[in-house]
Amino acid sequence: MRDTNEMEVIFDSCSSNERFARVAVAAFLTQLNPTVEEVSDVKTAVSEAVTNSIIHGYDQEIHKIRIQCRIDQNLFMVVVKDEGKGIEDIAQAMMPMYTTRPELDRSGMGFAFMEAFMDKVEVESALGGGTTVRMEKTIGKGRNLWTTQSL
Repeated sequence: MRDTNEMEVIFDSCSSNERFARVAVAAFLTQLNPTVEEVSDVKTAVSEAVTNSIIHGYDQEIHKIRIQCRIDQNLFMVVVKDEGKGIEDIAQAMMPMYTTRPELDRSGMGFAFMEAFMDKVEVESALGGGTTVRMEKTIGKGRNLWTTQSL
């Protein structure tokens, strides 16, 4: 297997494509032989980022969302990018329970989930210029340690 690999998908910002994004990213991730928990973590984080783009970035209008994935040895990187309205205050938006769409019963936990399930989350945004969410997760972190200890 090569030490690096990349993929990119671009799709419409309709809610039915949130499931597609999860599956596409999970399929790409499988080359690292992740655990079920690692796949679930990544799928949840991607789902939250895509849902944020659809609901908050584009106000449920149909535009494009771009996902880029990169594997570098056992480091999985994923970028979810929209060209929507952007985030006025990133620090506030990343606080648990904060939502700009309470009328849609949004819990305000999207970024908190991303941070809980991924090793690193960075958010860049410009009002009127969109939002980019970069996330990283090391796959197989505890696997070798556990195997060595169990012998």
